[in-house]
Amino acid sequence: MQKIPVVLIRGDGIGPEIADAVVQIFDAADVPIEWIEKEAGLSCIPSCPSGLPEETIEAIRTYRVALKGPTTTPVGRGHRSVNVALRKALDLYANVRPARTLPGVPTRYPNIDLIVVRENVEDTYIGIEYFQTPDVAQGLKLISRPGSTKIVRYAFELARSLGRRRVVAVHKANIHKLTDGLFLECFREVAREYPDIEIGDLIVDNCSMQLVTRPEQFDVLVMPNLYGDIISDLCAGLVGGLGVAPGGNIGDHYAVFEAVHGSAPDIAGKGIANPTALLLSGLQLLRHLGLAMHALVIERALHRTLEEGIKTRDLGGTATTEAFTAAIIERLEIIQLPEEEQKTHPMNLGAIPLRYHRPAEVRCVGVDVFLEHPGATFPELPQQVGSLQFVALTNRGTRLSLDEPATVLLVDHYRARYQTADGSAVEDDHIVALLQQLTSSGIRWMHVEKLFELDGHRGFSTEG
Repeated sequence: MQKIPVVLIRGDGIGPEIADAVVQIFDAADVPIEWIEKEAGLSCIPSCPSGLPEETIEAIRTYRVALKGPTTTPVGRGHRSVNVALRKALDLYANVRPARTLPGVPTRYPNIDLIVVRENVEDTYIGIEYFQTPDVAQGLKLISRPGSTKIVRYAFELARSLGRRRVVAVHKANIHKLTDGLFLECFREVAREYPDIEIGDLIVDNCSMQLVTRPEQFDVLVMPNLYGDIISDLCAGLVGGLGVAPGGNIGDHYAVFEAVHGSAPDIAGKGIANPTALLLSGLQLLRHLGLAMHALVIERALHRTLEEGIKTRDLGGTATTEAFTAAIIERLEIIQLPEEEQKTHPMNLGAIPLRYHRPAEVRCVGVDVFLEHPGATFPELPQQVGSLQFVALTNRGTRLSLDEPATVLLVDHYRARYQTADGSAVEDDHIVALLQQLTSSGIRWMHVEKLFELDGHRGFSTEG
C-alpha cells in the first residue's frame, strides 16, 4: 500500500515523548503513513514569535492532515494558542471529542460512549476584545447562521455515519436569546433533514448536571465553542481524565488531530508521560484517512494492555512511557479482527448548500452608544437630537432610572439607547449628529451599535 503523507508536530514539554510512542506503535502496526515533521510551539521561539511558522501551516495545506502533540500557551502574555491559530487559519470548524470508557481505567461510570461536537472558530473564541473603559473589558460573542448550520450538519452526518441514534443541541438560548437562539434555530432546521435520528436540546447548565448524574443517556452532543470547551473536558473527566481524551479538528479541506491535555513541562524528560490521548487521537486520524482496520488493530492492543494492568503512573500504574509503548506493540500480533467490524459508513458533508438568510427589509431604528463616565454618577445626556430620542440608560446591562438613586454597583461603562419616537428609519447622518452633540457636551463615547429590524422583527436585545 502506498504511504500517506501526514504532518507530525511533536510539540513541546512531553509532546516529543508521546509523539515518539505513537510513531513507534504505528510503525510496528505497519500503518502506511509517511511522517512529515514540522514545528510549532515553544520550540519555534524566538525565531517565530507566533509559535506557528508559516511553513507548518503550508505543510498542512499541502498534505491536508496532521497529528499534533501538546504545545505550551503562555498565560496572560506571549503568543496566542497554537491550537486556536491553526483552527482559524485552516477553518477547522468541527472539534470532535469522543468520551468512551476504557477497559482497565477505573471511573465512576462504566458504560460511557458519547461524542462532543464543538463549533471551533466562532463564539467568544474569535478573540475580539477591548478595554472599553479603564474598568470594563468587552469580548464579542459572534454566532453565525452559516457557521452554526455547518457544525450542526457535521454532527448529524457523524451520527449517521457511526450508527448513532440521537443528537442533542446544548445552548443557553434562555439568556442569549439572539446568539444561542440562532444556533438552536439552525439546529432545528437541519434536524428536519435527518428524520432517522432522534433529537433534543438542553440548556448547558442542565446538560452539565445530567452528564454527572446519568451520562449513559447521551450519544452525540453539538454546541457552540465556549460550552464545547468546557463540556468536552467534563466528559474527559468522566472516563479517566485528559490523559485518555482524544480530539480532532476537522474542516472541509484539512484536519488536525491532537492530544487535548497540556504540555506538562514539569514531567517532561522523566519517562512517565502517558501517550494514550495522542494515540487515540492518532486512531481518529486513521479512521479519517480510511484506515479503520489499522485503527482497530491498535485499539484492541491498547485495550488489552490496559486490561492486563499495564498503565502509566497517572492511571494508577507503574509503567514508564517506554514500557507502556512496548506492551502495546507486543500485543499487536495477537489481535484477530472480526469480519463484521470492517464496515464503514461515509459521511455526506457538503451535499446540501448552506442557507443564508436574506431579509426582504432591513431598517435601522435606533442606536446604542457606549459611554465612559464615572460610575458614581449618571451621565447628563441630551434627551433628543433631531429625530432621535433618549430611551434608556444601562450599566452592566441593568436598566437605570434617572429619577432615583442607583441600587446596584455602578462601573464607568454605560449604554445609552436612542430611537425614533415613531419607529421611522434612522439614517447615518442622524447618528453622526448625535455623536457630535455628545462630544460637544463633554460625553466620552467609545463605540456605537446600530439597532436593526429584520422583516419587521427586532434584530437586537431589549433586555440588558
